[in-house]
Amino acid sequence: MNKAQLIEVVAKKTCTKKEAQMAVEALLEAIKNSLKKKESVTIAGFGTFKVKERKARTGRNPKTGETIQIPAKKTVGFRASKELKAIL
Repeated sequence: MNKAQLIEVVAKKTCTKKEAQMAVEALLEAIKNSLKKKESVTIAGFGTFKVKERKARTGRNPKTGETIQIPAKKTVGFRASKELKAIL
């Protein structure tokens, strides 16, 4: 499912397509802003989004075999709730 399909589903269940688009975009924007502040986002019955920090490490270029330094970076992790895991 992509963003447009999600908007369609929300619109069918709740309101007009334009209102559903505004609601979905507002939700995604709120999640992005919280993660930018390094705050976790917990949605009961669905899961938790959390910023994770990866340490710098040494890797290997598979093409040449040369060792390279991979810099530290931040990434987003998601942990599904018990309810979501039970559905899957």
